[in-house]
Amino acid sequence: MKYDVKSMKAEEFINDAEILDTLKEAEKRKDDKEYVMSLIERARDCKGLSHREAAVLLECEIPECIEAMEKTAMEIKEKLYGDRIVMFAPLYLSNYCVNGCTYCPYHHCNKHIARKKLTQEEIKKEVIALQDMGHKRLAIESGEDPVNNPIEYILESIKTIYSINHKNGAIRRVNVNIAATTVENYRKLKEAGIGTYILFQETYNKHDYELLHPTGPKHNYAYHTEAMDRAMEGGIDDVGIGVLFGLEMYKYDFVGLLMHAEHLEAVHGVGPHTISVPRICGADDIDKADFSNAISDDIFAKLVAVIRIAVPYTGMIISTRESKKSRERVLKLGVSQISGGSRTSVGGYVDPEPEEENSAQFDVTDTRTLDEVVNWLLEMGYIPSFCTACYREGRTGDRFMSLCKSGQIANCCQPNALMTLKEYLEDYASEDTRRKGEALIQKQLELIPNEKTRRIAKERIEKIHLGERDFRF
Repeated sequence: MKYDVKSMKAEEFINDAEILDTLKEAEKRKDDKEYVMSLIERARDCKGLSHREAAVLLECEIPECIEAMEKTAMEIKEKLYGDRIVMFAPLYLSNYCVNGCTYCPYHHCNKHIARKKLTQEEIKKEVIALQDMGHKRLAIESGEDPVNNPIEYILESIKTIYSINHKNGAIRRVNVNIAATTVENYRKLKEAGIGTYILFQETYNKHDYELLHPTGPKHNYAYHTEAMDRAMEGGIDDVGIGVLFGLEMYKYDFVGLLMHAEHLEAVHGVGPHTISVPRICGADDIDKADFSNAISDDIFAKLVAVIRIAVPYTGMIISTRESKKSRERVLKLGVSQISGGSRTSVGGYVDPEPEEENSAQFDVTDTRTLDEVVNWLLEMGYIPSFCTACYREGRTGDRFMSLCKSGQIANCCQPNALMTLKEYLEDYASEDTRRKGEALIQKQLELIPNEKTRRIAKERIEKIHLGERDFRF
């Protein structure tokens, strides 16, 4: 197979020989300080780097160069995303699954995990509990099981979630993380009004992928890897990719991840809306120690920094798999979306799940409430954002990307973030969080460069205080 970024065949746009040659070349050039620094300097224009160039940065161990990478990653994030951190929560609908994935406790051979599937009434209760925390954006998750979790169940669940208005609560964006499916089903998801379709590759190494997925439909490497092309063909504008770092050699998967981003942009004119960076994590019958490719905190931070440099326009997501300390470190280097107050079990937002009925996909490391996470972000000077305006205003796909790459998206995102934060402070925040948030809003309002936008934002924030909701630019 020959490497072809525009090919629609998985083994051509994620080409093993190309990845191996990229890594070999990176090894040769990693100590060329002048070349490495030239790449870092060029990346400051926020136009990104190729997978071959980025691989050199990842391979380089020169302290001065690593320091420059981190500084540049922070500059790029500041330029394109400012201080905004988008908040979301996962909602697990069902853990019934027919796949045999060796790293996931949902695998069909696990006979002692509690198998659960939420009814529509249970979904309503879970969503109300999430709304009462202050969440406006959900990512729904489900195991792959055509009998228990057919596409009709997913579509009905999305409709249920969007239908619930409780006090001042409403879920304004539902992102979907379900198994690879058909163009027809992606069209149905589009018609249901989803935000981003998310699917992790787990690993781009075909040989190891098949070993890690020994049974079930997910065993089909090509069908899984080509899913984003089918999603875009089905009309979904925004897709999110990611690998599970620690399954395969991280350098290999890093290159494959960037090649996938390049492929989507080359074929569809728009790269991934988000890139997630989960690490292998223990859960139920899964022992993290069984995976010898697990990566250190330093390597993890470097991966985040170089991804931000290489793919500047993408949103970067980190979950509660990571600790408070780890999340704080990578927020500076490129992460722009985080979860808060998460449950990775099927249910659990209404009532904590009994230990003997464990249905979690992975162990949560950051167990803080949403309010505690918001308070923490405010203390560090970030703007916790509950904004969903771009999705609802049609600023998706190439329209969003063109605004993001030019830096113009900040003209909308900054005031929208402040207005949604104001909603959170009025309706859900603790007294301490409200005090910190109000001070930050007043400070950040004055930093909005456009005088008219600044004036309108101030007027709307006052209206929010008086009881009105859901303003957006």
